[in-house]
Amino acid sequence: MAASSRAQVLRLYRALLRESQGFTAYGYRTYTIRRIRDAFRENKHLKDSEEIQTLVNKARTNLEIIHRQVTIGQLYSTQKLVIESPENTEII
Repeated sequence: MAASSRAQVLRLYRALLRESQGFTAYGYRTYTIRRIRDAFRENKHLKDSEEIQTLVNKARTNLEIIHRQVTIGQLYSTQKLVIESPENTEII
């Protein structure tokens, strides 16, 4: 993989993770982050530039979808779950 292609993929990876942090729902957030990491790990061995470009295009499309869903999710925010609240760490 060329250096510029590697840098492009790493920027896209970080952008996907950063955008996924915007999900207000804990379940969506953790699922999305896990899927992104798994997909990139699964395909890190690829050498074919055509296949890499296809996956990069798919990831860009997914980034747009994540951005749209985060925006919609912020319009309809809900209360945080107990697992998300750091102040509720006391044992009763």
